Amino acid sequence: MPEMMPAFRLLAWERPPELVTVPVPRPGPGQVVVAVAGCGLCHSDLTMQQMPGSIGDALGWRVPFTLGHEAAGRVAAIGPGVDEVAEGDPVAVVSPASCGVCALCRAGHDSACAAGDVGRGYGRDGGLATHLLVDSVRDLIPLGTLDPRHAGPLTDAGATSHHAVRRAASVLTTGSTAVVIGVGGLGVLAVQILRATTEARVVAVDLDPFRRSLAVDLGAHDAVDGAPEGLDRVLRTFAAPGTGGVDAVIDIVGTDATIAAGLGSLRRGGTFVLVGAGGGTFRRPWFGGLPREATVVAVQGSSIADARGAVALAESGAIRVEVDEFPLERVADAYAALDAGTLRGRAVVVP
Repeated sequence: MPEMMPAFRLLAWERPPELVTVPVPRPGPGQVVVAVAGCGLCHSDLTMQQMPGSIGDALGWRVPFTLGHEAAGRVAAIGPGVDEVAEGDPVAVVSPASCGVCALCRAGHDSACAAGDVGRGYGRDGGLATHLLVDSVRDLIPLGTLDPRHAGPLTDAGATSHHAVRRAASVLTTGSTAVVIGVGGLGVLAVQILRATTEARVVAVDLDPFRRSLAVDLGAHDAVDGAPEGLDRVLRTFAAPGTGGVDAVIDIVGTDATIAAGLGSLRRGGTFVLVGAGGGTFRRPWFGGLPREATVVAVQGSSIADARGAVALAESGAIRVEVDEFPLERVADAYAALDAGTLRGRAVVVP
């Protein structure tokens, strides 16, 4: 491996990240270094770039660090005591951090582990570089026949969508209806995972006609413009007779309007899964304002099992990631396109 490498790093709070040169990491005992083949970009990265230092410090994040939490590549070096992988193996790197030993992790709820507050690409070095240090083989997922250049988004966009669908799955039986609000990078994966793992009728909601069309191409039964007033009433027209509302809503936008429309379209006993970080609130009293016996779930990330599930679905051909490639030297352009909403697929930086 080379001695030095380029990396896109957040050097200080409230300052644009920069492409700089840093030492290539070397593995210690139990660690692995992955040569990054591709790293997906996420809207949360844009939030981090504007985050006040007081918030970052409160989260336990310390600058500088390399951005990027959707990485995949090939094993480049292994430390002492590692025999589960070999150099050259294609792997995806699990996005959220977790300790593996707390009660939540032992129960399979590692997405709620406190260690995840500081993770790869948010508080410690991520994958927007040529090489990435991984602390444990527990964080590596074999890719089989998948191309590691484009597999990175499966570890966050795919895994988070998988987690959201899994949390709603108990109400998605034969004849049920699931609504996905916001069918961008995560939403189109949620649509595909719903089709692959449930029997629900899938309704895609988005302001962008291209996104609605893509969602239908990828498996949605119906697509609805997210703009009209009374969106909750429109969505209830897709409900099974006699139910009064749809069975599940996965909101990947998270504004006041989408939360109100999603909860307003939900049947009694339905499940509302909030994924989007649009800053929305629900301003009505919960008693009488929420559907009776509804389940409301706040999804922030995913588990290792979700990442493995997303990778397995992709390898089977049940889901696919639409990708817009950028070289590492154009990573700032990729973020600008992400911010402007001009991407057709998931932005992936290829070092």
